[in-house]
Amino acid sequence: MTQDAVLNDIVIAQADLSDAADGAAIVHLLDVYARDPMGGGVPLPADVKERLVPALAQVPGAFVLLARLDGEPVGLANCFMGFSTFAARPLVNIHDVAVVPQQRGKGVARALFAAIEHEGRKRGACKVTLEVLSGNHRAKALYAKLGYGDYQLDSESGHALFWQKRFT
Repeated sequence: MTQDAVLNDIVIAQADLSDAADGAAIVHLLDVYARDPMGGGVPLPADVKERLVPALAQVPGAFVLLARLDGEPVGLANCFMGFSTFAARPLVNIHDVAVVPQQRGKGVARALFAAIEHEGRKRGACKVTLEVLSGNHRAKALYAKLGYGDYQLDSESGHALFWQKRFT
């Protein structure tokens, strides 16, 4: 893992997906998030834990930022490069942001977002996108403080919604 930023003793660095310690941190933090009500409230299945890091390593444009406090992994951001056709430039999509419950409120998420935005600018991105559950009031308040908001082209057309269709 290479160090990208240090903020209030929180070290944010891009994970090395070939490093066993970074891989274990990613799996642990994502499992903690999955167990949280805002992550679905269900632990990651064993096969997902096994496949996660090698699969991430195969996704072009994927990057993971790890937050450590006193050397311990306390947060992560799983990000993927996408493309804005309206700007004809890359964008960063944040797929997961997770902070272990005992470290919330200490600036870990803010530090992760600063590092995501820094990385996005380095990569020439025009914007950062993310999804957030409508009931995740704590996250929404933070995101709004950081300048994030609903995606909207025209106020009469409303804001964008994130939909899905699962393949079984």
